[in-house]
Amino acid sequence: MKIALIGYGKMGKAIEEIALQKGHEIVLKIDINSIADFTKENLQKAEVAIEFTGPLTAYENITKCLEWKVPVVSGSTGWLDQFEKAKELCNQNNGCLIYASNFSIGVNLFFEINKQLAQLMEPYNQYDVSMTETHHTEKKDAPSGTAISLAEQILAQLGRKKKWVNAETNNNEDLLIRSLRIDPAPGTHTINYNSSIDSIEITHTAHSRKGFAAGALLAAEFANKKRGTFTMKDVLGL
Repeated sequence: MKIALIGYGKMGKAIEEIALQKGHEIVLKIDINSIADFTKENLQKAEVAIEFTGPLTAYENITKCLEWKVPVVSGSTGWLDQFEKAKELCNQNNGCLIYASNFSIGVNLFFEINKQLAQLMEPYNQYDVSMTETHHTEKKDAPSGTAISLAEQILAQLGRKKKWVNAETNNNEDLLIRSLRIDPAPGTHTINYNSSIDSIEITHTAHSRKGFAAGALLAAEFANKKRGTFTMKDVLGL
C-alpha cells in the first residue's frame, strides 16, 4: 500500500518504520520543511494518508485529503470543534475519514473497560470520580484527546457528573481532569473512583509510540478503498 505521511515528527517516523517492515511504501512525507510538496499531484500518488500534526493545521490537512479523494487517518488532537464539518466534507466527497484521539489498541480496549466501569459505578453515589493524565512537556494540548474521550464516556454513564473541567473544582457535578506535563513521562491515563472507605482505579500507560503507530497503520489498512467516517472501534470490531 502506498502511504502519505502528513506530519513527519516522532510519530510519523514510528509509523514509517512499522509500515516499511510490513512491506508498505511511503510515497510522500510532509513536515514543516516540506509544506510546498503537499500538492494534489503528490498526495494522489498515495492510496491513504496518515495525518499526525497539531490542532492548528489538522483540519486544513484533512480537508485537502478529502477534497483530493485520498482516504485519511488522523490522530491529531485539539481540533474537534471542526469535526462535524470534516464529517460533512467526507460525505460530500464520498471519501473516507478515520479519526481517533488514540490509535493504540490497548487504549481502545481501555476505552471499553472505562465505559463498563462507569456503568457499574452509576448507582453508587458515594464514589467520586476524577482523572489524571500525564504526558511529556512537548505535548501542546491539555487535557489530552484521550482524556477527553475517556471523560465523555464517563459523562454518558454517570448522571451525577455534568461536564469535565481541567482545573480544581468544588462543584460535585464537575468531572476533574488533572493534566500533568513532566519529563520524562510515558503517556498515562488514570481514572479514580474514591470514597471514604476505599478507592477503585484503572490506569493505562504507554511504554512507547509503537502501539500508537501500529494502530494507526492498522487503521490505514482498514481505510483503503472504504467510504465513510469511522473510528478505531470500527477498525477493531469492538
